[in-house]
Amino acid sequence: MTTPSPFASLALDSALLPGLDALGYIAMTPIQAQALPHILAGHDLIAQAPTGSGKTAAFGLGLLQKIDASAGQTQALVLCPTRELADQVGKHLRRLATGIPNLKLSVLCGGIALGPQLASLAHAPQVVVGTPGRLLELVQKGALDLRGVRVLVLDEADRMLDMGFDEDIRTLVKRTPRDRQSLLFSATFPEAIRALGNAMLNDAVEVSVDGGAQPASIAERFFEAEPGRRAPLLAALLLQFRPASTVVFCNMRRDTEEVVGSLAHYGFSALALHGDMDQRDREEVLVRFANRSCNVLVASDVAARGLDVEDIGAVVNYELPTDADTYLHRVGRTGRAGRDGLALSLVAPAELGRARLVEERQGRPIRYERIAPVEGKPANAAQATMLTLRIDAGRTDKLRPGDIVGALTGDAGLAKELIGKIDVYATRSYVAIARSHARHALERLRAGKIKGRKFRVSAI
Repeated sequence: MTTPSPFASLALDSALLPGLDALGYIAMTPIQAQALPHILAGHDLIAQAPTGSGKTAAFGLGLLQKIDASAGQTQALVLCPTRELADQVGKHLRRLATGIPNLKLSVLCGGIALGPQLASLAHAPQVVVGTPGRLLELVQKGALDLRGVRVLVLDEADRMLDMGFDEDIRTLVKRTPRDRQSLLFSATFPEAIRALGNAMLNDAVEVSVDGGAQPASIAERFFEAEPGRRAPLLAALLLQFRPASTVVFCNMRRDTEEVVGSLAHYGFSALALHGDMDQRDREEVLVRFANRSCNVLVASDVAARGLDVEDIGAVVNYELPTDADTYLHRVGRTGRAGRDGLALSLVAPAELGRARLVEERQGRPIRYERIAPVEGKPANAAQATMLTLRIDAGRTDKLRPGDIVGALTGDAGLAKELIGKIDVYATRSYVAIARSHARHALERLRAGKIKGRKFRVSAI
């Protein structure tokens, strides 16, 4: 049995040792043992490593080793697919940096007010962790200067590409110095990751650890469609396959609202997500989709960027996109976290040229199927199992998920199993309630108090 290598065997700066002690790190994980010597030597790296493998410490120690805390410029940039992951990475890096005095680290993500982030950049942080869309916005506003970046990290790169961040990533990379060190971590190595790696890495070392996630098993099926019959065909697909949650992609923003209206006519609970929505409306739609208060999300490609819902049962192309990359990004939303996925596409005769692009990319022919369109209003359209209540209070009111659960199980008398996902934002909170008990919960919350105070509560 091989003895794990100790961190003491590495030529680490003494300022990093308190961080290792604080985290209780003694022996390296396989990805750390393989990657850290190359990272500390200054090599570019592409690594296959799943969540939980210790990769954050691997790139964290490498980038912190290069930081000059006395220099007031951004020297390390870490890109993450979601706000949740960025927060986790930020907390981990701060603990690793315990022994580095005067280090400033900022986590900059979308879904949070822009003003405070702009103010926080008045004095440049040495380390920035964030999501591509918000980071690019801050760069374009002149608030974030990347010309001093020494180390660039792409964490969970495959997820970022699945979420449509490819163009943002490439634009950000162009704003960093050519002589930077680049580190790319991904659970899988699809062709798009290889292409991104070739574009941003120089003579990269490749490492991989056992247990890396296998590419998802996604069943892709294509159905003949007449342009004027797409809505009843979409309803037929949802009735036949009955996915627990579905994202329907439309090429045009205006189509999203029309499709939602059609699905409502057929009895489905659907919501639209498009680029003309303000941030609050967008957040509420995503909250309701993620907590099962809506089982069909109809989205445009631009609006779906940053969408991160782990368990999407199916993706439907209401019509094929104009290029194969967009098709792959859409399909990549399903079949996540070890689950099988399902991708269904409606293809009209005018879209056969687009279909050939997909065939070329995949290297196999498409087999078309037929499905009968729905006639009339079906009696068995799947309804969302939950309903969302909005509470006009949040973190600024010191409200926590436990306070909401306490009010619901206490005064409202709900069993815990009837309470679903809870999301707490700065000034408002959302809780999913089993649909059959939502009216009772709403009435009791309105009549009672949460954490000893009365707040406005509404169903959305």
